[in-house]
Amino acid sequence: MNDLLERLDERLLPAADPVRAAGMAKYMKNQFPFLGLPAPVLQKLEKAALTGLPHPSEDELEAAARALWDRPQREYQYVACAYLIRHMDVPGPGFIEVVRDLVTTKSWWDTIDPLATRFTGGLVRRHPALSEVMDAWSADDNMWLVRVAILHQLHYGADTDTDRLFGYCTAQAGHRDFFVRKAIGWALRHYARTDPDAVRAFVEKQRSALSGLSIREATKHL
Repeated sequence: MNDLLERLDERLLPAADPVRAAGMAKYMKNQFPFLGLPAPVLQKLEKAALTGLPHPSEDELEAAARALWDRPQREYQYVACAYLIRHMDVPGPGFIEVVRDLVTTKSWWDTIDPLATRFTGGLVRRHPALSEVMDAWSADDNMWLVRVAILHQLHYGADTDTDRLFGYCTAQAGHRDFFVRKAIGWALRHYARTDPDAVRAFVEKQRSALSGLSIREATKHL
């Protein structure tokens, strides 16, 4: 883990762009400091840092993710998300508690979405019993856990558990927060690629309960 952090520091810190960093921080409501690395540059530097490192154990994966999450600059959290997704084959079902900590710490859509759609979704696929954890998250008071639950099946396609998808959307249809309403629309719009008729029927049935934002997002391509 120390090797990973040292390699990242050696590459990311010298490439920092304070002017761009200020703009990036402003875009994210000044919640986090940035190094100022655009995505293509960050991905190139990250790839160079990770090349040659051994495959991590589950404990090492957790340690790396937590250490990167502790770093102040937001790019380190982006690397953490990419590192987790890169090693999707490593964690067991108990890793969901690590995910919960990451989701509920330094929470904003830019880390929530890859954690939801690429990592949590993959973890639940590999350990189906974790669907019950998604049930609990879908009703949690923390809106980011709700968003993760709604979005975790985004790339499941025909394997989507529609009872859960539609059930979560129905239960949270009146949620006050923009990011949950947006997640409902995004999840439905994505599933419409697989079964447009089912999404069309669901939206029509729940039209009075769903927000205008959720409906617009869900029906954008129907």
